[in-house]
Amino acid sequence: MDTNLNILSTRLLCGLIIFSVYFPIAWADHHAFPPVAKVGEGSLLVSEQIFPIANKPTKECHASTIVETSDGELVAAWFAGTRERDPDVGIWVSRKAGERWTEPVEVVNGVQSMNLRYPCWNPVLFQPSNGPLMLFYKVGPNPREWWGMLTTSDDGGKSWSWPVKLGEHWAVGHLLGPVKNKPIELADGSILCPTSTEVDIEGGDGYWRVHFEVTRDLGKTWGVIGPINNGIEFDAIQPSILTYVNGDMQILCRTKQDVVSQSWSRDGGVSWSDMKATELPNPSAGTDAVSLQDGRQLLVYNHSTRKTKVPSRQILNVALSENGIDWEMAMTMEWETGERPRGQRHWGEYSYPAVIQAADGRIHITYTYNREGIKHAVLDPNKL
Repeated sequence: MDTNLNILSTRLLCGLIIFSVYFPIAWADHHAFPPVAKVGEGSLLVSEQIFPIANKPTKECHASTIVETSDGELVAAWFAGTRERDPDVGIWVSRKAGERWTEPVEVVNGVQSMNLRYPCWNPVLFQPSNGPLMLFYKVGPNPREWWGMLTTSDDGGKSWSWPVKLGEHWAVGHLLGPVKNKPIELADGSILCPTSTEVDIEGGDGYWRVHFEVTRDLGKTWGVIGPINNGIEFDAIQPSILTYVNGDMQILCRTKQDVVSQSWSRDGGVSWSDMKATELPNPSAGTDAVSLQDGRQLLVYNHSTRKTKVPSRQILNVALSENGIDWEMAMTMEWETGERPRGQRHWGEYSYPAVIQAADGRIHITYTYNREGIKHAVLDPNKL
C-alpha cells in the first residue's frame, strides 16, 4: 500500500511539472489553424463515409483500421454495436470494391458460451509481405481485462479463419497484439506490434504502460519487449511506430498528460529511450502516424487538450515532420464549432484515426465520425 501511495504522489508531482511546462501548448491559438480541408482543394482527394449514416448497420461504431492488401485493394474494420462496452459489440469489415465500399459485415464477436458474451475492441489490420491478411482485435469486459485475438484471411478480407487467442506472457499478462495502431515488418520478416496495457492499482486511477510484442511466425509464438515506461512521468498507450533511413525508430503515444509523448530506438526496436513529451498536444485521444515514402513523418491527431477552447476530439488534424522533433500542422480535417444537438451523445467527435500510405503513394485515413460513421479520406502527399 505504501508503494502505491508513493507512485500516486510521484505521478501527481510529475503531472504538475509537465502541465506547467506545456501549458502554452494546451492553450494554443486555434485561429492559426488551416481552414477545414475541402475535396479538390489542396491535397484532399476523397472524403467519404464508408457506409451511409442514414442506413448505419449498428447504433454506434468506433476505432477503425485500414490496410492495403497484397492485391492492392483496401480493407477497413472497426468495432460496432449498441455502445462501446456493450456485449453486442463485434468487429465489422468493409472492402473497397472498385469505387464503392462493400456493405459492412460482422466477421467476429465476443461470444464465449451460450450464456456469456463480451464486447470486442480495437481491431488492427496488417498485411505481411508473405502471409495472409491479419486481423488483430481484443475481447473482454474492459481494457484492463481484455485479451488479444487473431483471425486471418487468404482472399483479401472476403472470408476469415476461426479466431485464436494470442496467449499470455509473464511480462505483461494477456498478449494483445497491436493495441490500436498497425505493426511494422522488420528486415528479418518478424512483425513488431506496438501495444500497451492499462493497469489498476488499489485506491488509485491506475497507470498506462507501453510495450512491444514480436512474432516471427505470423502470430503462432510471441516475444515481448518492455514495458518501456513506468507509468509515472507519462501514462502512455496506443503507440505508433515511425522509421527512419538511418535505422532509427520512434513511437508517438497517447497520454493523460495533455501531450503526445515519444520514445526512440537506435537498435531496431530492442531497447527504447526514456519517454519524453513532443511539442504536440493530446486530449487523451488516439493518434496514428506513418513514415512516408519521401522520408517525411505524418501524424493524424486531435490538436487540442481537454482544456482548450475547441475541446478534445472536436478537431482533427494532420501534422508533418522531417525529423520527428519539429512538427508543422499541414491540414485541418474536421473542426466542429457548433453546439451539440439535443440527444446527440457524440456530437463533434472526430477521433481514433488510422493512416497508411498505399503503393501508389496516396495516403489513406479512416476515423470515427460522431460514433455514427467511419469516414475515409485520401490525400495526395505531393500537395501536403
